[in-house]
Amino acid sequence: MPTYNEREALPVTLAGLREIVPAVDVLVVDDASPDGTGAWADEAAASDPQVHVLHRAGKNGLGPAYLEAFAWALSHGYDAVVEMDADGSHRAVDLEALLAALESDPRPDLVIGSRWVPGGSVVDWPWHRRLISRAGTGYARLALRLSVHDATAGFRVYPAATLRRLPLNDVESQGYCFQIDMTWRVERAGGRIVEVPITFVERTLGRSKMSRAIAWEAITRLTEWGFEDRVRRLNGRTRHLRQALRRRA
Repeated sequence: MPTYNEREALPVTLAGLREIVPAVDVLVVDDASPDGTGAWADEAAASDPQVHVLHRAGKNGLGPAYLEAFAWALSHGYDAVVEMDADGSHRAVDLEALLAALESDPRPDLVIGSRWVPGGSVVDWPWHRRLISRAGTGYARLALRLSVHDATAGFRVYPAATLRRLPLNDVESQGYCFQIDMTWRVERAGGRIVEVPITFVERTLGRSKMSRAIAWEAITRLTEWGFEDRVRRLNGRTRHLRQALRRRA
């Protein structure tokens, strides 16, 4: 659970998790929040052995925060890792459905809490946020040939085995395009992705971290990845054609 200035929202979110899914452990990854989020998380961890805190030196991006959290979880032997926002937009009650989907047969390589599949919804979201989210996934589906309907979703579950197989050291995404990046890596590796409908609720406490810079990073990286993917596919087809011609000769 990455945090930056979530002092108001984090206690409410943790209380919801404790009530609905008490078996889960929580790792708060705080980017030196000036509002005291990290200090409050330390107090919560001191009284609850299922709460842990990872402090980072500053606000250095969502992607790097998650990568550090993944490394921490793998080093501590967890079987599955959940990404979940601290601001209340991801409901603890929906986590039950995501964890249940992880136990389906065959076991998925990624479970996404999706707003844009049948049964999914958003509450109190302004039109421009809906547009950004849908456009982001639409562009990702077009540029990267993704099959998922909510590639930007930040509520998801990775089995530890999936994270161990992926080249996480190669991931350089900083902002919300990190979610698209990881989804694409799972699909390219032949992984099975399951989307579970959730209700996404606009935050009522704190402020959104979305910015023009974050949106621009997503657009530019998607364009770059899509171009590189097409060049790679073209080179592959060219090699196969040359090999076929050689065999015929």
